[in-house]
Amino acid sequence: MKAKNLITRIGLCLGTAALLLPARADITVKGSDTMVILAQKWAEVYMANNPSIKIQVTGGGTGTGFAALQNQQTDLCNASRKIRAKEIETCIRAFGKRPTEYRVALDGLSVYVNAENPVSELTVEQLELIFTAKIRNWKELGGPDLPITVYSRENSSGTYEFFKEHVLQGKDFAASAQTMPGTAAVLQAVAKDPKGIGYGGAAYGAGAKHLNIKKDEASPAFEPTEENVVNGAYPISRHLFIYVNPALDKGDVANYLKWIRSDEGQAVVKDVGYFPLPANLRR
Repeated sequence: MKAKNLITRIGLCLGTAALLLPARADITVKGSDTMVILAQKWAEVYMANNPSIKIQVTGGGTGTGFAALQNQQTDLCNASRKIRAKEIETCIRAFGKRPTEYRVALDGLSVYVNAENPVSELTVEQLELIFTAKIRNWKELGGPDLPITVYSRENSSGTYEFFKEHVLQGKDFAASAQTMPGTAAVLQAVAKDPKGIGYGGAAYGAGAKHLNIKKDEASPAFEPTEENVVNGAYPISRHLFIYVNPALDKGDVANYLKWIRSDEGQAVVKDVGYFPLPANLRR
């Protein structure tokens, strides 16, 4: 009798524990920290209109997202850069196919300085020299006589890789660069540091100042605005991506991806602070 009562109590406890476990997500999303605020907002709006669907969003960086996609631990991988050849090969070995790529938004990769910094514009070459420690003092750029503090992202970040490839021309970041765990952390550090400079997505920016960027000394400087990004005038703009195993691109996942690229989903992009895709780039 005691054994029976004990089994009953254990069963009740297990039942209670089961009730406390989080509901299984119908769609899992992992990857770019740059895209986390956008992905969370997409999920929030979509679930409000489709209450039977549960979407779980986590960050960790683009590289972490691709690893999860390769290991079949996520349905969708958010990426702030294009997938690399080795990552494609790993996916093909894992699930037999190349991941499907969806462009889902545009971003003007922004460069931040402290709000009190009088410098308002830089060339892409000057950025390269700053972030590789060839320029070390703001007075070399028309600013105050202060040493420059460089804030960067961790090397699993797609934004880090994009900046290294397109701004630093493949060169290494300065050894003195302070590595931050996300764009929000970069922005917070720069906002508090009169000597600081950092970079990140256009949706971040409150508390610091965006610099206007010039392709070269002979070119005009442009802000990272929607118009300048869409028409290609801003020199360090990019697409944001979602990658998916083609075998999973059906049912709820396919419907969600279609909604993201719809007028309603692209309105969320604009609301968050990134830039909607032109109609001809939606598929």
